[in-house]
Order: sequence, then structure tokens, then C-alpha cells
Amino acid sequence: QYNLGVAYYNGEGVEQDYVEAVKWYRLAAEQGDADAQYNLGYAYDFGKGVEQDYVEAVKWYRLAAGQGNAFAQNNLGYAFYNGKGVERDPAEAIRLWRLAAGQGNAFAQFNLGDAYNRGSGVEQDSAEAVKWYRLAAEQGNAFAQYNLGYAYRNGNGVEQDNAEAIRLWRLAAGQGNPDAQNNLGDAFYNGETVEQDFEQAVKWYRLAAEQGIADAQHNLGVAYYNGEGVEQDYAEAVKWWQMAAEQGDETAKQLAEECVRKEYKDC
Repeated sequence: QYNLGVAYYNGEGVEQDYVEAVKWYRLAAEQGDADAQYNLGYAYDFGKGVEQDYVEAVKWYRLAAGQGNAFAQNNLGYAFYNGKGVERDPAEAIRLWRLAAGQGNAFAQFNLGDAYNRGSGVEQDSAEAVKWYRLAAEQGNAFAQYNLGYAYRNGNGVEQDNAEAIRLWRLAAGQGNPDAQNNLGDAFYNGETVEQDFEQAVKWYRLAAEQGIADAQHNLGVAYYNGEGVEQDYAEAVKWWQMAAEQGDETAKQLAEECVRKEYKDC
């Protein structure tokens, strides 16, 4: 029953059908299958094949977590941390994340790192944050790679090492992390730790900008305005500045308005 649910959920050998997947997950979950309980909880959490219902999600996550399912422990922890379907309880979130992290769950390791970094549910401890970020990053978690890079960049909980920060941001950026892509763009644009390369800067700014990072949109506009790494194009500069302005970037708004006022000539 569980395997049928997985097949329908992923469209493997059958046409993808979340409703049908939920039907089979429920049958298996009601018989105590922890993986099915987790998947059913996930379906309720994200409204896949059923109406979104955080309380119902917590119910099934709790059953799976009680059987040691690390993914359920992580997601139940997230529910407690954010008060989704259950009263907010950061301490309980930390307890659950420790259980999942102890089983090697990278998401829980990242969440623990973030909790220590912010001092939420635990006493703030940058070194402990780095410890958990590193474990998650070594498993390929892009968010952890980005945050660990930031720790190295600023010397938070670890000795400052800009080269290591760049290495980690490359890993995260390669997985599509937009903040890491933007930081790489800055590094190449300013020649920080890497050789200055406007074309590389534009490449990374564009990837981040296309994912909605306002700073990257602003900086990509500047690159088009100055003809750095791309052919000078005031209209293209205005396009990106306007996108940044829509997210509240006042400087980008002023630059775009000035260029439009001058009819894209000698902006």
C-alpha cells in the first residue's frame, strides 16, 4: 500500500495522482507504517492530494516521529518552532531536531545550526551553529553551505577564512541558492578573494536576480549601465533597477526614474 502511494505520488509506472497517493498512504499509515504516516503528514502539510491542514499534518508527523522517523521528527520540530498546527514551543522543536540530527538528517542539522545561530530555543552559540551547519553542509545541504560560508566570511564561530567562504558559496550556488549566487557576484565584481571578473559577476548576479534577489537585480542593472561584463544597455539597466525597486530598493528606483527621464540617453 505504501509503495503504491509512492508510485502515484511520483508518477512512477502510473499517472501522477496525489489524491490516489494519499488514499494508499492512509491505508498503510492506519496500519502503523511510519513512512506512510510521514508522507500523509507531508501531504496535509503542503496540501498535496488533500486540503492543507496543519493540525492533521502534526497528528501524522507525531505518530511517525514516535517510531523514530527522522523526516517526521524534523518536520514536527519545524511545526513546533513556528507554531503551525500546534502551540509554538521552540524547546520541543530543538528536542525533535536533535533526535533527527542524531540520525544524520541534514535538514534537522541545518535547523539546529540556525537555532544556535539565532539563539532561538537555545542559548546563542556561534561555534555550535558552525558544528551543525558543517554536518549538514557535508551532506550537500545548500542552505547550510551558504550559512557556513557566511560564518567563515565573518569569523563567527570559526576563524575567518574568505577562501573557504567562497568555496562553500560555490557549492551552494551550484545548487541554485540565490543568496550564495549573489555573494559570488559581489566577490567577482569587487575582486574579493577571487580575481576580478565582471563577466563572472554578471553570470552570478543574473542567476540570483532571476530568482528575485533585489541586491542582485540592482547590481545587474549597474553592470548594464556601466557596460561591465556585458555590452552597455541603459534599457536593460532600467529593467533590472525597476525590478529591484518593486522590492523596495529606493536607490534603484531613483536610478531607473532618472534614466527614463533622460530617455535612456546619457543616464
